[in-house]
Amino acid sequence: MSDTTYLAEGPRTAIRPFTPADADEFTARARESRELHRPWLFPPTDPDTYAAYATVLIEDPSKAGFLVCERHGAVAGGDGAVAGFININNIVIGGFRCGALGYGAFAHAAGRGLMAEGLELVLRYAFGPLGLHRLEANIQPGNEASIALVRRAGFRLEGFSPDFLFIDGAWRDHERWAITAEMR
Repeated sequence: MSDTTYLAEGPRTAIRPFTPADADEFTARARESRELHRPWLFPPTDPDTYAAYATVLIEDPSKAGFLVCERHGAVAGGDGAVAGFININNIVIGGFRCGALGYGAFAHAAGRGLMAEGLELVLRYAFGPLGLHRLEANIQPGNEASIALVRRAGFRLEGFSPDFLFIDGAWRDHERWAITAEMR
């Protein structure tokens, strides 16, 4: 676990920024979760790829990356196991004040409600200290777990975008889900 202070805490999870020191745990969890993530998601699985990924999330003001950590986790020796991650990408300020979510649970945490709690913490942080007004999640139609997560969090389905994102060698269709500060 990193020494970074949590940005927000819930009963079972807390969120904190990515750090370079998270490389070993993050990449090990990503490798363990390949079957869960494919074909939707391809998080970094080696230290060099993680370093580039985390550096962008740490240094680019148009992005905010959060690790969802278990407060009373399954890791021997204490709390703080990384359960998943939630990133806000393409942050635009000014009159727009929006961002696009990307996220993934790790296999050991999947189906335990930890990402739902983590997403709630990220939404509070995004609509509070970050000052955003709107968040979008673009999800491939067959990704039922991801759709269920945003639906439970109060997102509304706003549309369908054919050939929206290039993932795993092809342009993939996506559903557009969104939530605004007023919807909370």
